[in-house]
Amino acid sequence: MWVSRCKGRIGLWCAVLALAGPFELLAQSESTVTDADIERARNAVPPVTEKDIEAARQRYRMPTDEELDRVPLPSIPNVDALPAPIGGRAIDLESVAKGYRDFVAPRTVEGASGALPTLLVFVSFSMPSATLERLVDQAARSEATLVIRGLVDGSLQGTVARVHRLIGNRRVAFEIDPQAFDRFAVRVTPTFVLLQRGAVARPCGAVQCYPIEAFASVRGDVSLDYALEYIRRSAPSFSEEAAGYLRKLGS
Repeated sequence: MWVSRCKGRIGLWCAVLALAGPFELLAQSESTVTDADIERARNAVPPVTEKDIEAARQRYRMPTDEELDRVPLPSIPNVDALPAPIGGRAIDLESVAKGYRDFVAPRTVEGASGALPTLLVFVSFSMPSATLERLVDQAARSEATLVIRGLVDGSLQGTVARVHRLIGNRRVAFEIDPQAFDRFAVRVTPTFVLLQRGAVARPCGAVQCYPIEAFASVRGDVSLDYALEYIRRSAPSFSEEAAGYLRKLGS
């Protein structure tokens, strides 16, 4: 619109007017902050006085020692007055601990003539049920000792229950002895170990070990009588002990 008015006029003046026009309009459109505006803004926000500060300090003050002393202290609960569990008798922790020691602690190594059994059968509950049943029955007849590495799922109670279900009414020696697995280098189950009478264990790292000539071992899913017969035929120095256990199995 401004350019159309410049038609027919001197070009220079038309250009100057064209450039000056927008700046003039912009300046006219800007608002100016006056002293009256500042005063109105100052009156809209009331000033914070010393009285206001003191009132806030009194409202949110910390309690005094006298006021704290007047607050009653909570009473200490009487543990003896708590209700006892319904049903069941009190647990004898000493008996539980003793049973754990008697069940888990490995026997003292004193050679075949002492506390350590002569015939050991290393088993695990991951073995087939038929194999376990057969070995339990043969161990009961030969007076061999079944050995497992550790607790079932880390539970002593669960292990005892599992052993009782497996053994039933049969008289079978059962031990938890992880060191025996290392002592006789047992890597798979079942493993059958026949220890020579009078063998003496020697320190071997963190455990007691026997010389390799002091015991004979057979591993694999075989019966106890098969393992003893194999030892009797292949290891002449153990034939007498093996024959004695075979006679027990046959009786």
